[in-house]
Amino acid sequence: MGKLFGTDGVRGVANQYPMTAEMALNIGRATALQFKRAGHAPKIIIGKDTRVSGYMIENALVSGICSMGVDAILVGVIPTPGIAYLTNSMRADAGIVISASHNPFQDNGIKIFSGEGFKLPDEKEAAIEDMIFANNMDKLHPSPTELGKAYRMDDARGRYIVFLKHTFPKEYTLEGMKIVLDCANGATYRVAPETFLELGAEVVTLFDQPNGRNINVACGSQHPEGLAQEVLRQKADVGFAFDGDGDRCIAVDETGTVLTGDQIIALCANVMKKGGTLTNNLVVRTVMSNIGLTVAFEKLGIDSIMTKVGDRYVLEEMQARGSSIGGEDSGHIIYLKEHTTGDGILTALQVVAAMKKEVRPLSELARVMTVFPQSLINVDTKSRPEIATIPEIMTAIREVEAGLGSQGRVLVRYSGTQNMCRVMVEGPTQEETDRACRKIADAVKAAIG
Repeated sequence: MGKLFGTDGVRGVANQYPMTAEMALNIGRATALQFKRAGHAPKIIIGKDTRVSGYMIENALVSGICSMGVDAILVGVIPTPGIAYLTNSMRADAGIVISASHNPFQDNGIKIFSGEGFKLPDEKEAAIEDMIFANNMDKLHPSPTELGKAYRMDDARGRYIVFLKHTFPKEYTLEGMKIVLDCANGATYRVAPETFLELGAEVVTLFDQPNGRNINVACGSQHPEGLAQEVLRQKADVGFAFDGDGDRCIAVDETGTVLTGDQIIALCANVMKKGGTLTNNLVVRTVMSNIGLTVAFEKLGIDSIMTKVGDRYVLEEMQARGSSIGGEDSGHIIYLKEHTTGDGILTALQVVAAMKKEVRPLSELARVMTVFPQSLINVDTKSRPEIATIPEIMTAIREVEAGLGSQGRVLVRYSGTQNMCRVMVEGPTQEETDRACRKIADAVKAAIG
């Protein structure tokens, strides 16, 4: 059997291996066993985004969990970071999110959080996999008198909103601000507007009518064009786009300019440094971060380190080195003093707080970083051999790197959640960058596409 867990849980096309009801049942069983301990009444919280396949997977997970003598608490549609918060605050043994994040509705996934609200480390995921593939869980069933039960938690959304509001500085209010929110027809469609409304903002909400199939469709953090147009039309102060499960955030300033996750990290780190809250003067980022972020940090006198792609690796370095902010260019940003995981709504609140503290519009705050031209091409692949072992691809990479010199960089890596190879090139001009990226992508497609 192949490995179940990727860089962000288990993910795939709904109703196809591994995202089948049968596998969800076994993941529920194995997760229950992993967190069950003697002399304790265990419970696992389950939340989901708005995908139609969430119902099938939710019911299968509940059956598996209860069959192992563990209770399941269902909270319905709520952002992924909401499950992390609730799991910790309710002292649950684990939390499970049914979501495929920014992927199309046909996909779904399962992410697991520990009782402390952190995503599981590799060794815990490996232990769950081993239990599933050992195929002996039938022998571990408890007696009928020890079965678990499932029940719904009605005030989960309200609890999470209270938590979010407490992360916003009490000395500021959003009264007088007009904010546009793109909820991606996903998990933030109720929580985000309610949070900003309760803090006093005038809120215009886009893509807040999920039907199970329109999540992430031409909207959300990967498609902020509509948000940018609406910010201009509404003459709003700022706009924010979230992804399907609400752990990412992309901002739009008052001029309709879309800001990347790297720009959000740069401006927030700058304001944190001024306020003395940038612990150890350190930001953690990934190898996908733009060269412009490196240049900005050098000018601002901020230290930074890079990790491989994946918020769990960012988090590990943040914890190890005592950093208070870290994240990815995708808009997945962690504020470790406030939360255990990336949270799109919390990020949006931090951006607005920075605007309030500096008494400046977002367009001015964003000037701390200049984004270098970047080109990214995703190539579907039939296999995933080590890139370094494929001469045709390595030749193309070396030729591009020689041409760019110190004015750019190349990154070629496989997706952690899909069968594709990501080719990313940064360079001095968009034309040169696009041409270089296409050259490598063509080599990848010819070799393994």
